[in-house]
Amino acid sequence: MTIYNHILTENDFIEQDDLRYPFEERGLQFGDGIYEVIRVYDGKYYLIDEHVGRLYRSAAAVKINVPYKKEDMYKRLDELLEKNGVEGDAKVYLQITRGSAPRDHAFPADTDANLYAYVKDLPRPTELMREGVTAITQDDVRWDWCYIKSLNLLPNVLAKQAAKEQGSFEAILHKNGEVTECSSSNVYYVRDGSVYTHPAKKNILHGCVRMRIEAFCNQENIEFNEAPFLVEDIQYADELFLSSSTAEVMPILKVDGQTVGDGTPGPVTRTLQKCYEQEAGIPENKSIFSSQSATD
Repeated sequence: MTIYNHILTENDFIEQDDLRYPFEERGLQFGDGIYEVIRVYDGKYYLIDEHVGRLYRSAAAVKINVPYKKEDMYKRLDELLEKNGVEGDAKVYLQITRGSAPRDHAFPADTDANLYAYVKDLPRPTELMREGVTAITQDDVRWDWCYIKSLNLLPNVLAKQAAKEQGSFEAILHKNGEVTECSSSNVYYVRDGSVYTHPAKKNILHGCVRMRIEAFCNQENIEFNEAPFLVEDIQYADELFLSSSTAEVMPILKVDGQTVGDGTPGPVTRTLQKCYEQEAGIPENKSIFSSQSATD
């Protein structure tokens, strides 16, 4: 994976090796910050408006002053791709913290936020999207305001690690048996051709791709229900899938070792994958439905 050299900070672009965190950085000491991961296809952002909008909503929710106005943020993010000569598929990680100040739980006075963003190559996970993945279930022990895309991700990290240790791709989180989302993605239940997913309340992240899933369902006359389902309902699912900016639309074929549906990616998931590829402008030779892609 290529790690591009130029990083966007609140002041200018710097060489990656020159990045130094102040010792008392609130993002490091308190997780006092927010972030976004933005997908790039063929050198162009996908869902940039949705990501930038959510960034500013998260900042407002935790009372962080973003160093740029929105129009300037768009400009600087474009410059980040241009400066690094990005032409392929990649991701941009963008983080803003409350700043650097002597350690104290209370907000520091007259302290500027710290911002940086970097870009990395990120090929599409075509084989996983084509063949499907497995998942486990885990208790959702995160805080109640998951709609804020904050740096406080330790419960997510532990859940993802538990999935990895069991040879699975993702951990499906639940509170008292009611499925919320996954450690780093939203999750959907399909029954009799209808899609169900947890309502966009404060206890889940309002995923940018999740918004598009709803739009794709409306476009394809697939019933989309913001209604929670239970872990015990998974055994009756015809299909199960997840979505995120890096995983796109990913079929889930097994949960806790139990097969979902007939054990293959279902027609609703496939339809939504096609919608995603069409909107994102994925060329035919990179499509998961292309024989050429299958041999890449």
